[in-house]
Amino acid sequence: MSHQDDVQAIITNVGGVANIKSLTHCATRLRFELNDAGKVNADALDKNKLVLGVVPQSGDRYQVVIGGQVASVYDDIMHLPAMAGLGKGTVPDNDGEMTNAELKAAERKKGVRGKVAWLDSFFEYLADSFRPILGVLLGASIIIALVNLAISLKIVESDTATTGLVFIQAIWKGVFYFLPIMIAYNASKKLKVDPWLGGSIMAMLMTPQFMTTLQDPKQWGDAVKCVEVMGNKQCTTTVFGLPMQMSDYSGQVFVPLLMVAVLALVYHGLKKIIPESVQLVFLPFFSMIIVGALTAFIIGPIGVWAGNGVGVALSWMNSHAPFIFAIAIPLLYPFLVPLGLHWPLNALMLMNIQTLGYDFIQGPMGTWNFACFGATAGVLFLSIRDKDTQMRQTSIGALAAGLLGGVSEPSLYGIHLRYKLIYSRMLVGCGVGGVVIAVMGWLFPSSTGVHGVTTTTFAFTSLLTIPVFNQMWVYAISIAAAFVTSMLLIIFLDYRTPEQKAEVKARVAAEAAEVAAKANGGKAASVATAPAPATEKASAPAAAAAPTTEVLAPVSGHVVSLDDSGDPVFASRALGEGVAIQPTDSEVKAPVSGVLQTVAETGHAFGIRTDDGVEVLVHVGIDTVKMNGDGFDVKVAKGQRVNAGDTLVTVDFDKVKKAGYNTITLITVPNTMALASVNPKTGMDAKSGDVVLAIEK
Repeated sequence: MSHQDDVQAIITNVGGVANIKSLTHCATRLRFELNDAGKVNADALDKNKLVLGVVPQSGDRYQVVIGGQVASVYDDIMHLPAMAGLGKGTVPDNDGEMTNAELKAAERKKGVRGKVAWLDSFFEYLADSFRPILGVLLGASIIIALVNLAISLKIVESDTATTGLVFIQAIWKGVFYFLPIMIAYNASKKLKVDPWLGGSIMAMLMTPQFMTTLQDPKQWGDAVKCVEVMGNKQCTTTVFGLPMQMSDYSGQVFVPLLMVAVLALVYHGLKKIIPESVQLVFLPFFSMIIVGALTAFIIGPIGVWAGNGVGVALSWMNSHAPFIFAIAIPLLYPFLVPLGLHWPLNALMLMNIQTLGYDFIQGPMGTWNFACFGATAGVLFLSIRDKDTQMRQTSIGALAAGLLGGVSEPSLYGIHLRYKLIYSRMLVGCGVGGVVIAVMGWLFPSSTGVHGVTTTTFAFTSLLTIPVFNQMWVYAISIAAAFVTSMLLIIFLDYRTPEQKAEVKARVAAEAAEVAAKANGGKAASVATAPAPATEKASAPAAAAAPTTEVLAPVSGHVVSLDDSGDPVFASRALGEGVAIQPTDSEVKAPVSGVLQTVAETGHAFGIRTDDGVEVLVHVGIDTVKMNGDGFDVKVAKGQRVNAGDTLVTVDFDKVKKAGYNTITLITVPNTMALASVNPKTGMDAKSGDVVLAIEK
């Protein structure tokens, strides 16, 4: 078999693409989450030339051990045509840092998401009905903001009708007018109904013929009677002898969501009884007749009543308990967004605009967004100060997406949820912004008499959309207070633990040394940096690498065979030949000189590649990844060069034992097969620095 055939065989023998939920990789293993682990052909995987071993895990998780070339094998797999669209990601060895997608899923599992099936389905239904149209909503909100800015600067007269102004208004009004059709289309796709069918039924209620009844009811005489409800005209008439309430459905949210839910029941029910040969014609025919009638007579009016009721209730709360409302919204949002529970509030904002003519949720919500962006700005400041290029790139992108697009997810999942100290700083900013908008909104009501900051359109809360808010100056002061508070708290209190800061310093020093070495033609260069861990004794590789003939004991203790290590993966030699040492001291040192290819954030695993290509893995304890770094003081960073004898990590082995984990430390050569021989020396008490593996190339 060719290399490509071996790659394809891995997917085939885990049950095929259809059996794969997700695929990530760590330093040595492909990590599959499968629909059914029973479909795995373990024997065939073991015989694959690329596979060193297989490790079934709890549930439907499965690990395929590849070794040092795991990254390239993973890339080859993800480039297979059949794998297009499958979620991608990498994780450090033994489930270390998660990808954004995995982090998002983990956060959601902490709340009600994933625990109550019907509730989970409900929120997914809302999310997938709105998510695809967020782009056009954002574009429309920016157009509105620019128009409002032009009006406030007297560039355009709002009370003067011009063809240019009418044209510009049509650009954004078209989005909100036909919003129900867009929602119906997306909701239908979510429920596996022909999306054009859902959109067509919703469009029926928005045709000029239907809307004529509302626009000019007098032409119908006594057949149509109209009343004003919360500023909206509602008419009643008789159709086929049955009473029908006729409302303006433009901009509605609840109606398409309710309609599509009923359509899904009817559609899938009809699909079971209509012969497949005539479904193309009769499935949409009967669906349009049945659901169209139900929507016009029942679903539409119920949706309008529900929207009116929710709008009235929220308006009452905003009027009678404005302080609680304005402070609660920004304090709740940081917890709602990771769980995906903010979608109902987005729907309510649109309903408020439709029923009340304005929305009062987006103002307080904006203070949360800007507290979030302020925290990211604080992270950016520290990354520039600390010369942390990795975090600087992440925070610049997240801050740009936030300030210009009003999108919080890059900040949230890229930074905030990874560094838990950020939330304690950011929530203070949320609270300050909420208090400011509550107090000022009450002291300075809008021209319409409404307390608080309002807007007449759905807007992403960014710098570009500030002009869409009524009481713009109140809103601007509130979001500025939230932004500055969070930013200053991050700058002065930091967002990292002492261990995380030490790791950054080590990584930055290693990067600087590497750059300096390249500038000097590959020779070592001294770099003036802040005090760093002792492992900065690193030197650049020699011009002609000396052959590696021995691997030293990284820690003092009794040396045993991998067969006696207690770990089946290491005992199978899937990760190469090696030894295991029961440690008697706390310092774990580099067994060879080379560059660190892997440094687990939890401090339990280190991979070193020598100048002549020998790979050495040091794994401290068994299942110690579950300690999340507690008791492990890491002294090095990935990409750093170390000499044999340099300290990699200091471990509190007593704490490891109390936690119930085996402290045995394993040293292997993952690319054993590429060498002539790797001979372990076991059955002895070794001191750190003694030879435990002899290598022949």
